[in-house]
Amino acid sequence: MKMSKLFVQTLREFPSDAEVISHKMLARAGYIRKLTSGVYNFLPLMWRVLKKVETIIREEMDAAGAQELLMPFVQPKELWEESGRWEAYGKELMRLKDRHDRIMCLGPTHEEVITSIARDGLKSYKQLPVNLYQIQSKFRDEVRPRYGLLRGREFIMKDAYSFDIDEAGLDKEYQNMAKAYKRIFERCGLETKMVQSDSGAIGGSVSHEFMVITDTDAGENDVFYCNNCDYSANSNHAVSTLPNAKVDGKEFFNKAEIIDTPNTHTIEELCEFLNIPSTIILKTLVYIVDKKPVLALIRADKTVEETKLMNAVGGMDIRIATSPEIAELMAEKGFDAVPGFIGPKGMTGLPVVIDETVKDLKNFVVGVNQTDKHMIGANLEDLGLAELKYTDIRLVEAGDFCPECGKPLFVTKGIEVGNIFKLGTKYSKPMNAVYTDENGKTHPYVMGCYGIGVTRTAAAAVEAHYDDWGIKWPIEIAPYHVVVVPVSTNDETQMTVATKIYEDLLAAGVEAVLDDRDERPGVKFKDADLIGFPYRITVGKTISEGLVEYKVRETGELTKVTPEKATEDIIEIVKNIK
Repeated sequence: MKMSKLFVQTLREFPSDAEVISHKMLARAGYIRKLTSGVYNFLPLMWRVLKKVETIIREEMDAAGAQELLMPFVQPKELWEESGRWEAYGKELMRLKDRHDRIMCLGPTHEEVITSIARDGLKSYKQLPVNLYQIQSKFRDEVRPRYGLLRGREFIMKDAYSFDIDEAGLDKEYQNMAKAYKRIFERCGLETKMVQSDSGAIGGSVSHEFMVITDTDAGENDVFYCNNCDYSANSNHAVSTLPNAKVDGKEFFNKAEIIDTPNTHTIEELCEFLNIPSTIILKTLVYIVDKKPVLALIRADKTVEETKLMNAVGGMDIRIATSPEIAELMAEKGFDAVPGFIGPKGMTGLPVVIDETVKDLKNFVVGVNQTDKHMIGANLEDLGLAELKYTDIRLVEAGDFCPECGKPLFVTKGIEVGNIFKLGTKYSKPMNAVYTDENGKTHPYVMGCYGIGVTRTAAAAVEAHYDDWGIKWPIEIAPYHVVVVPVSTNDETQMTVATKIYEDLLAAGVEAVLDDRDERPGVKFKDADLIGFPYRITVGKTISEGLVEYKVRETGELTKVTPEKATEDIIEIVKNIK
């Protein structure tokens, strides 16, 4: 490809709405253009990158025994009703009607469709196991699209689904897919961690995410990990052992009584007023889960992890209650307390989720639903709760101890690029998708689900490989392997040598670009670095000495070599990646 013909327009500045490196770089380098909120045009350079990611995925999925198919993007309401997800999935599911008033949705995922395919086509145990996958556009109506391709509304995804006769078969395929995923991401130039995670709207009993660890702002999830063993988990799934802490307030309080605690709206203010540690305070928080209030009780020095709380009550949507909502709830229960003084006693009829940190509290401080008052020296029997069931709803913190080996946990940011789920019979049972065993008895398939974000993988590669000058693509997914730059297109010798290098590379199967534009050398070099060609061969004045400049984009290394040597090196590098 000649640069004068390449459909690319680089920008001098980053787009004003770009928040993260990948969005900034891809937009400025002419890879993507925004069409509307969360929806992007993939321009020729980007499309080449995405097709290469797809090729790697196909090669590894096929090698792992999966078979490719393609399912419809538009799906009927009836299938989603069979699985029970039509109402449960939430507003991210884009619903619409066709001209005949039939209700449809734009597929954010394809569990229902693939299960219906299996139901019609897999009748006998002799046909199992099977793993089917597709690569296709998806649409999720995100409430707040951001981070460019990392959290858009329309995106490209590979999703695979396995069908087995039992859990043992699922376990085997789960490990098979985990190994295939590691190979895929390694080939894309990404170092990933396989971390335990929440199954979310997909469901299932076990799930893991493949996270690219990053120190950029694009890291959307906290990943907790242990340096001493293999434990790692997303914050919404991580557990830990806590350091020892003072949880009995007997040295501060002689008896249980309600006292005045004026203007102690925060835990810090309450600790200062009573001169106590926060570890002997029981914090009561009001959340709205699926539009209904829920109380969360937790030790005051700890934070509620909202996904854990939502799962504890079987919800699909969660947020902290606003002050007006709390005031309305207090009035309904006959109280006048404002936030900071809420407590569980008397809040009958509400779901109450008690964190495990509450279990060991004694002689503690708790709100009593009266503004400017707290109970001190309280114990669990003073809360007026019908039953005391404890659930982990705590957000793990760096410095907590690993649940497997007891060493301190560390935290970092991660970008999710893939996930795998053990679905079990979540979809096959309600949709009556069954096979017949050797005795003629029917059983629901035991299913697994395996997703890779194609567009997210490309964006994550930018987050992991860039510098101040632009992108540094891993060569396997770079749009082109090398750019050949004649310093002056008016210099006949430079153009002759550059053209020969370019043509020799093309003949050897190397994806090369010849920058034949009549531009200043600085412009060409800046564009080459911004676009992120892995290698650059510059033909300039040193050609009079029989030498060209050879640059490795990833390291910035510059060497002077003969045109033949530069050509041979690139051909050998490309040969080794195929």
